[in-house]
Order: sequence, then structure tokens, then C-alpha cells
Amino acid sequence: MRALDPQVVVSVGGYASMPAVFAARKLGVPVVVVSYDFVPGRASQLAARSAAACAVAFENSPLPNATVTGAPVRQEILTLVRTRDRGEARRRLGVPDDRFLVAVMGGSLGSGVLNAAIASYASAHRDDDGLAIRQVAGERFVDEIDVVRESGSLGLLHQLVGYEDDMASVYAAADVLVGRGGASTVHEVAVTGIPAILIPWSGAADDHQTENVRWLSDAGGAVLMTESALAADSSHLGATIEGLRNDVDARRSLAAAASRRGEVHRSGALAQLIERVALASTPR
Repeated sequence: MRALDPQVVVSVGGYASMPAVFAARKLGVPVVVVSYDFVPGRASQLAARSAAACAVAFENSPLPNATVTGAPVRQEILTLVRTRDRGEARRRLGVPDDRFLVAVMGGSLGSGVLNAAIASYASAHRDDDGLAIRQVAGERFVDEIDVVRESGSLGLLHQLVGYEDDMASVYAAADVLVGRGGASTVHEVAVTGIPAILIPWSGAADDHQTENVRWLSDAGGAVLMTESALAADSSHLGATIEGLRNDVDARRSLAAAASRRGEVHRSGALAQLIERVALASTPR
């Protein structure tokens, strides 16, 4: 830290952030804590006690000296316009324009729960030539999953990938997204305005994924589905997807409400807060 001589240290949480926070505190370097989750993690709570400022994505944060700045979202997703970019995105993904596209992603590692639920839905719609599924299964699961039909010419078009390098195209191309409740997913759904069914991971610390999704679903910007509901009825996810597929007004309502929530992420306020703290720091 002495060699780097920074004007500000930005902590985004996790136990690995704490040594840098402690070093900054010892050297008198101001710290900005950035918390994307509705419920801040333990490291963020600890770092916030001596932070110069806390940048949060949600109102009513329990962190001290908190400013609602929104969350950092990748530029290619921040500038995406779904109505404008849909056609080109579908060409990149190899999905015909006349297919209803369901995108499924279980986070960077994938989700066995989502994969099992989508397997049931795909099997039930194997002969549906108006449907496409792009399933981001996770590298650890991809070899275990049977693709229903790759070509789709005689029925369902089922695309399976272990990891998705082009999420901007997926957000632009899909009609409905099925995902988890991690902060990045929730904020990207809000920014892009994609109709989404979000199923929080029940094992997340302090159940923070559920709180993330509620921020969106309570405003009408996403459908919240619990793992327990999915476990109780394996057809529940498929029925919910089909309900949205057959109700364009419901999809439009979800998209509009999500976009309104996403406005906070477009302001650039996070970078401005970090700059202000850096410029106000006392030269050492």
C-alpha cells in the first residue's frame, strides 16, 4: 500500500478485501465501501465503520454515511437498447426472429436447481417449433445435461453453453430471463428492462438474494419464485414461463417497472463519489 500510495481505496466486500482496508486505515488512506446487495456482507459492515463514504445500490441501507449511487454495470449492458439491438443479437446467437427465446442462467457457476427445472420444461416442449431456450448451465454441469434438440428445425431449439461470454446479446435477444438473485443479475435485469423470473439461491448468506429480488419484484419489475415453490411443483417454472409467453402486456409491465428501477445505475454517481473522496484526501 505504501508503494502504491493511493488517494483512495475502494472495497467491494469479501474477506479478501479486509487486509487492504486495514492497511489503508493504518496509512490514513480514505476508504469507500461499495455494497451492491440489499443486505451488506460482513466485510462491508466491518469496513464501513471507518470508511469515508459508503456507496450503496439500495435505499435505506444499514451502512453508515451511505449514498445511493446505484451499482456498477458493464458498459455494453448499460448502453443496450433491447428493441434496437434484438435482431442483431439474435443473429449472433443463432436464434430465429420468430422464436420465443427463454434465457436461463444460474450465475457464473451454474445452478443444479435451475438446470433440473428447465430440463423438465424443455422436455415438455420438445416439439414446440415456436420456442428457443438458451441455457447457461455452468461448466460443472454442462456435461450432465441432455440437449433436447439442437437444430430446432422440427421443434424446440435448445442451446446449451457452460459459460456465457456475451451476456449483452442474451439480454437483448431474450423474451424472458430465468435467473438467480445475485446483485449483478438483479441490477442488470433492471438496467436492461428484460422480463425476468428470478429464483434466489436459498443458501445465500443472510438470505440476501431474496432481499435483492424483492427490491425489484415489489416494484413489479420481476417475478419472484422461491426454491421451495419449485421443489413442491416441478412444473411451476414452466407454467410461469408460459404465462408470460402468452401475455405480452405482462411482459411489457415487467420491463417498464424494471427499467424505472434501473435508472439509479445510469447516473455515474458511484464514480463521482469515489472521485470526491480521492480529491478531498490529505496529501501524505
